Amino acid sequence: MKNLFLTLFTCLVGLGAFAQDQIPTQNGSITIQPIVHGTLVVSYQDLTIYVDPYGGAKGFAGQKPADLVLITDIHGDHHNQETLDGLDLSHATLIAPQAVAEKLPKEKYKAVVVLGNGSSTDYSAAKITAIPMYNLPETADSRHPKGRGNGYLVELDGKKLYISGDTEDIPEMRALKGIDVAFVCMNLPYTMDVEQAASAVAEFKPAMIYPYHYRGTEGLADTEKFKQLVNAAAPQVDVRLRNWYPAN
Repeated sequence: MKNLFLTLFTCLVGLGAFAQDQIPTQNGSITIQPIVHGTLVVSYQDLTIYVDPYGGAKGFAGQKPADLVLITDIHGDHHNQETLDGLDLSHATLIAPQAVAEKLPKEKYKAVVVLGNGSSTDYSAAKITAIPMYNLPETADSRHPKGRGNGYLVELDGKKLYISGDTEDIPEMRALKGIDVAFVCMNLPYTMDVEQAASAVAEFKPAMIYPYHYRGTEGLADTEKFKQLVNAAAPQVDVRLRNWYPAN
C-alpha cells in the first residue's frame, strides 16, 4: 500500500497536479495549470485552452485535449511546431496572429482563426481579444515589433484573464482595467526586467498576478523580488509564485 501511494504521488507530481489553482466564478471554477515557461492550460466547464504549447507533448500528460489553442508569436517558445505535432489537435481551433498562421499546417486542426491586435472572437464560453505586445523602444530591428504578435484577453464567466506574451511595460498593458488574473513575462533581454514588470502590474492592478515566462539569458528572474515590489506598491494584488521550470 505504501509503495502504491508513493507511485501515485510521483505520478501526480509529474503531471503537475499539485500546481493547479482554482479561480471561482458564478458558475463553477476556472482551473489554471502552469506547464513550463510561457505555457499554461486554462480549463472552464467543458472548455480546455492551451496557451503557447512548448516543451514537448509530455508536458500535457493528464490534461484534457485542447478545444482552443492560443499562440502569441512566431518564436519557438511560443509557436513550437514540434510540440503542436505531438498533441492531438485535430478537434482544436487555433487562434494566432497572421505571422504565425502563415506557418501552421492548417489541415491538422479543426480551424485556424487569425486575430490581429484589437480583434476579438467568441468560442464556446470564451471571448478572446488580441491586444498588442511589443518591445520598447520601437525600432526596425526589434525582437517583438508592434502588430506582429498578440497578447490575449480571455473572458470566461465574468472573469478577465490577461496573457502578456512577449512584451515590455507598454501603455496598452498599463491601461488595462478590471483584470482578474494576469500572466506577465519578465526575462531580459527579450522582454522586461522585474522592476519594469512590477511597476506595470502595480499600475493596472490585476486582482491576481502570476509571473511567468521568466527565464532569460542570465537564468531565472527574481520572482520573490517581483512579489515584494508589487505588494509594496499595490498590497491588494495577490501575487502567485508557481514553479514554471520544474527541471530547475
